[in-house]
Amino acid sequence: MVGALLLGTTNGRHAAWWLQTRTRWAALQLVGKSPSREDIDADWRHTRLYDIQRTRGKLREVYDQYDPVMKRLLDYAGLDPERALLRWGNFDRTLLLPSTLFESDDSGRSYRFKPLTRSIWVRNMKVQGGVLAYFQVPETPELAEIIEGTEAIVVTESLQTTNSWGLRGAEPNVDAALRGIVLGDSYMQGLFVGDDETPSECLKRYLADHFQTSVEVLNTGHLGYSPEQEYFTLLEYADRIQPKFVVLSLFANDFGDLFEVLEGRGDWAENRYWIEKIDAFCQSRGIVCLAVPAPWINQFEGPREAGHYPGQVSNILDRCAMTYLDPFEDFVEELDRQTLQRLRNGERTTPNPLFNGHLGDGHFSPLGCRVWGESVGRRLASVLEIRRATKDRKTEAPNEESTH
Repeated sequence: MVGALLLGTTNGRHAAWWLQTRTRWAALQLVGKSPSREDIDADWRHTRLYDIQRTRGKLREVYDQYDPVMKRLLDYAGLDPERALLRWGNFDRTLLLPSTLFESDDSGRSYRFKPLTRSIWVRNMKVQGGVLAYFQVPETPELAEIIEGTEAIVVTESLQTTNSWGLRGAEPNVDAALRGIVLGDSYMQGLFVGDDETPSECLKRYLADHFQTSVEVLNTGHLGYSPEQEYFTLLEYADRIQPKFVVLSLFANDFGDLFEVLEGRGDWAENRYWIEKIDAFCQSRGIVCLAVPAPWINQFEGPREAGHYPGQVSNILDRCAMTYLDPFEDFVEELDRQTLQRLRNGERTTPNPLFNGHLGDGHFSPLGCRVWGESVGRRLASVLEIRRATKDRKTEAPNEESTH
């Protein structure tokens, strides 16, 4: 009777699934076997659906505790229980997303930006527990009236537009001489910076100046994305843009809880699988692929402790052909220049100017985006030039042999 009652609840069914699956996997390990990829994917699907279902129930409870003014803002953004978009992201988390700006994607990406939208960030939104939250909301003439009385502040410099492809920025130039794709999460999306200040745009300007030609770089960054979602993003846009290069931006929470990953307790195996699929896809198309871990602000302001992140990132690329770049030292050099200049001017040296510390946020500032773009651009330019020179050499080799 107790078993029947438990199986009649969401928690009970999930517990039964988990126990059955783990028992079966343990039995496989005893005979030297591992779960199939189909089993692993099924387990992820079940867990994600369970977390989403459980979160939606909590969302209603929390929403009911807000005052009418706060509810008005949540309704405006599409964060109310009836319309809020709950999807998996950040590797193993459930994300609450505004349905006015995001839509579901069951192809493997989980969610995506709606095309042709205008949005902006608001901060200092006091949610339950007194936590000050940040939300992306539609940018309309009514916003000023909507936030009145909520203590929320509009970050005016964070205006974001999406194009007809559902990506941040202007319409892609598919005829550009050099085309590439940047895969990533909120660091690449560019939180609290303008459309022309994102890492992708900075990279685009650097390459256009270096090669003196037209360049297009798709910014496919979405907050909360991890390598699994980025793999399916690559599949969607590769044929449309036909890139010569792909930049895979990674961050510690791609592999689990941020602080657990920094202590070495991340799930490296799962995302190694997806990173290798990205690498295999690029190899099959002859696309240059560059993996770049995003620097974390705390590693500048305390012990670097880089052994697990980004150290482990380079370790799991051992079976990949993709190139690896850690831009940390380029950030350090720019930070030193900024610090020295501030000291000479008698100015404060904090917050870190490469990040949005003035907003209480750890993503790249416009300056940080530029440093990232130039660092990645230099490495990409070298790799692309070496590849071109290698092809030229192979083309010339038969002629050289015939001459002798």
